[in-house]
Amino acid sequence: MASFVTEVLASSGKLEKEDLSSKISKMSRKVEDTKEEVCDMINKRYGDFLPSLQGSEELMVQVDEVSKEMDALKNCIETEVQQNIHVAVAEYAKLKQQLEKNTIIMTMLGHLKQFHSAMEESNKALLDKKYVDAANHLERARASVDSLKGWKTSQLPLLSALSSELTVQRENLIYHLGDEWKRLVIWSLPSSKEPAGLKSFLKVKLNLSHGCTKDGEAKPTALLRCVLQALAIQGDLQHKIKLFSQVLLKTMLKPLVMYPSLSVRVTEQQGEGTVLALQCLEESNKERSTPSQVYSKLLLVLRTLYSHLLDVSIGDKKLSAILGELIWEEMSKCIIHECLLYSIPTNSSQLEKYNTVIKETEEFEKSLKEMEFLQGDSTDLLKYARDVNCHFASKKCKDVIVAARKLMTSKMHNTVKITPDYKLRLPKLPVPASELKVKHDTTKNEITMENKKQLSPWSMCLPACRISESVQQLMELALNTLSEAVGSSTQCALQLFFTVRNVFQLFYDVVPTYHKENLLKFPHLAAIQHNNCMYLAHHLLTLGHHFRAHLPQPLSEGVATFVDMVPGFRKLGAQCFLAQMNVQRAELLERLSTAHNFSNLDDEDNYIAASKAVRQVIHQLKQLGTVWQDVLPVSIYCKAMGNLLNTAITEVISKIMMLEDISSEDGEHLHTLCQTIIEEGPLVFIPLAEENKNKKYQEEVPLYVRKWSTFKELVIVLRASLQEIVDRWADGKGPLALEFSSSEVKNLIRALFQNTERRAVALTKIR
Repeated sequence: MASFVTEVLASSGKLEKEDLSSKISKMSRKVEDTKEEVCDMINKRYGDFLPSLQGSEELMVQVDEVSKEMDALKNCIETEVQQNIHVAVAEYAKLKQQLEKNTIIMTMLGHLKQFHSAMEESNKALLDKKYVDAANHLERARASVDSLKGWKTSQLPLLSALSSELTVQRENLIYHLGDEWKRLVIWSLPSSKEPAGLKSFLKVKLNLSHGCTKDGEAKPTALLRCVLQALAIQGDLQHKIKLFSQVLLKTMLKPLVMYPSLSVRVTEQQGEGTVLALQCLEESNKERSTPSQVYSKLLLVLRTLYSHLLDVSIGDKKLSAILGELIWEEMSKCIIHECLLYSIPTNSSQLEKYNTVIKETEEFEKSLKEMEFLQGDSTDLLKYARDVNCHFASKKCKDVIVAARKLMTSKMHNTVKITPDYKLRLPKLPVPASELKVKHDTTKNEITMENKKQLSPWSMCLPACRISESVQQLMELALNTLSEAVGSSTQCALQLFFTVRNVFQLFYDVVPTYHKENLLKFPHLAAIQHNNCMYLAHHLLTLGHHFRAHLPQPLSEGVATFVDMVPGFRKLGAQCFLAQMNVQRAELLERLSTAHNFSNLDDEDNYIAASKAVRQVIHQLKQLGTVWQDVLPVSIYCKAMGNLLNTAITEVISKIMMLEDISSEDGEHLHTLCQTIIEEGPLVFIPLAEENKNKKYQEEVPLYVRKWSTFKELVIVLRASLQEIVDRWADGKGPLALEFSSSEVKNLIRALFQNTERRAVALTKIR
């Protein structure tokens, strides 16, 4: 009867449900027991560090058995639920929830098992120096810990212990890998306290201590490959290679570029490895290495590193590619700034020879690409070499500006004589095709259009004067630079042409500022600066015209001109000289101010003061005449000296005309002082070094001194009688009337003569 009931219940599924429920309850208890035992074992192993090898193995077996039972039970429930889903959703949901909880716990226990196994296998592989296997097992262990961290029900103390153990094992592996790296790659470096220099770099050595393969070919050994791959798996390879690249750049690659006397020596030591050492070539005394020398030295180092260290694939790229990414940018900059920059030609005629350097650079990069140090087609290094025209122009422009500024800040008093027949040493340029065509056409029908009256050959020439030697050199620098622009590329010609313009603009801005104090202090320098500006302005008129037809467009279409700068230079020279003239004029007036207005000269002290003032004025003018002699053009010299002398006698005339009472004795003294000026004044006109040629200009004083005739008339009046004064007035038609007004003459008569009938009669005749 019982068996019958059992069959009926089994057929309805109720009995199986009751069996499932009891099975799940039993399974839950078994899972919880297993969980406690596993966690206790893990804690003891990784938290308390207690040895329990046999117990842990039994637990692993127990976990596997429970996992299998769980899988069978899960399949059974899923099958039963699918058959009775329309009637047993509520009943099976509770059972499934309990089963899922047990599944989660078993999954966690599975991760713990994987972690433990991975850690054990990693330790074993590390002892056997199977570094790649050890690194892979550690990665598995890390993945297990990461999975456990994803479950909210994980026990935090247990996870902390596992993470700590994982960190310890990883650091232990990295330490062993680092130790192997240091043994395989050995640097010998100078002391950090020793100053960087050629001597210190001679102590640099790199020992790659690994053996050769069976066939004798030098390649990275299996141990080195394992070390590098394990470092890559652990994510520490980039750091190691970065440190290696920094030392390699600083102590070996850069010094080889910067010091032409340094070279590299590669030595194969039997059983010990390969040694790269820097050595000094005593016969080399060049300041810079040529590009070919630099490339050969660098390739020797990189090829040795590639064959003994870097020919190892890490993932999808070689180790040489990783190193290349780290060093190439800095190394190429060093090659550019320490080698290629100095290999740029200084003359356009040498540009064609630079193709050799471009080919050498292409071969250098090709070799680097073969070893996978370089990726891609073109780099900054090759671009720099190929853009030689631009770099030539830039370098030339920089050199020109530096040389020009040096000339501008040099001493101005070193001068050269410029004569009217002086001509610039212009380069011989080929005749443009357009001009040849015009000449050919004009020869067919020659018509004489020549004017019978011709200008003097000296009409457009500079007058004889002295200019600074530095300014003459500056003009020669401009001519040479424009000559370089002829035949150059358009961009190069534009750069060079506008550099020449910048040179002249720099002169306009720098010289007046740099020499400001000296130009005001020394009249000699002011005269030279005046001549310098006029010299530059004169040649700027035709400088652009001489080169325009030989320059590429748009320069040949009228842009190549300097005419717009001419007014500025003329104004600059005039302002500088006028400023000096104002200084001299002020000094003359200051000296005359000590003459006590030329009054009461019958007093001995007053006469001495007045006489001294006049002597000082004459002395100052003579000094200026000597200083400017043979420096200023004759016309400018005479105008300048005449202007200053005119200032002095105008002041004397003004002071005498202001006197209200001039005694006979005062009149004699005034006459004596004025006569001194008349006698010695012309003698300050000595524009030429040859004394016999200066007499002409001394006789032409009235042409340059506007008040000279007035002054001479005043001197005559000071000693003349009333009748003589009236005669010289001649009813307003005499020489006296030409220089003075009637009121001025009357005031003079009143000051010189006492109030008598004769004076009154004379005054009536002055009208």
